Amino acid sequence: MLYQKLGKTDLNVSQLCLGTMTMGWTADKEASFAMMDHAFEHGINFFDTADIYSFWADNNDGGVSEAWIGDWLTSRQVRDKIIIATKARGRMWDGPDGEGLSRQHLMRAVEDSLKRLQVETIDLYQSHWPDENTPIEETLRAYEAMISQGKVRYIGCSNHTPSQLRDSLKTSARHNLPAYESIQPHYNLVHRAEYENELMGLARDENLGVIPYSPLAGGFLTGKYKRSGEIPAQSRGYGNDRMIPYLNKEGFDIIDAMEDIAQSHDATIAQIALAWILANPTVTSAIIGANRVSQLNETIKTIVIKLSDAEKAQLDSLPSPT
Repeated sequence: MLYQKLGKTDLNVSQLCLGTMTMGWTADKEASFAMMDHAFEHGINFFDTADIYSFWADNNDGGVSEAWIGDWLTSRQVRDKIIIATKARGRMWDGPDGEGLSRQHLMRAVEDSLKRLQVETIDLYQSHWPDENTPIEETLRAYEAMISQGKVRYIGCSNHTPSQLRDSLKTSARHNLPAYESIQPHYNLVHRAEYENELMGLARDENLGVIPYSPLAGGFLTGKYKRSGEIPAQSRGYGNDRMIPYLNKEGFDIIDAMEDIAQSHDATIAQIALAWILANPTVTSAIIGANRVSQLNETIKTIVIKLSDAEKAQLDSLPSPT
């Protein structure tokens, strides 16, 4: 496993980050503990979660992923060896301050996350998505208070547009406030424009850590979806339209190209999709998720795959369906 600094921080994070959205949704507590054990044993020291994970699942009001991570950290006694990133913004309680990036919401949300995680300090606290109803300065001043109180080390953001990120960085500089040190973009081989058009250059220029999520496009980049348009019944794409943007000529041309490259590396299509992400010099750590150890183990094998310049250029040249 390779490690590198997350932007300008002193956090040395693994090139793969364990995403924990499946915990309490498609993975029970036993499977979740087994995956955290396996990730740790294979050098992954970076876990990403959010307070709302995964409220959409049955019998889950949010906070379950954080709570299970906290139980695991305590039982394994490895807090000093794991870098914890979590996020706030979504609705966690009733009332007008039950969601958002207002000071009132954030100051309660961080306390709740600290209790669930059973830690004194959160390494990376992230704005899950923007809040148009709260001034950026108010959000940053709340983060300033958390940092001064020792509750948070660094802040980052997710799902921000280039203009939103740029405005936030300017506000930080203007008022001498903490600045976002990382960006968590939606980025993969079939969803490139959102990151590559402007965010990538901004992240490079500002030396921000970049932590892409959904590197396998919700499962499309595993190769299990076919040109016929048939969606596997056991997949998360079954019964909804999340795969439709990829089920076209451009999407399947990418799958075909990755399949050829995978054969030359004795690898899977999913491993090639991740290797392509990690070959981007602006990417710090790619978020990976799984439902069981066997899936996670196959994903971790990606770290030994190095695409040639020609292979990366070939994939870069293919038009993205979105």
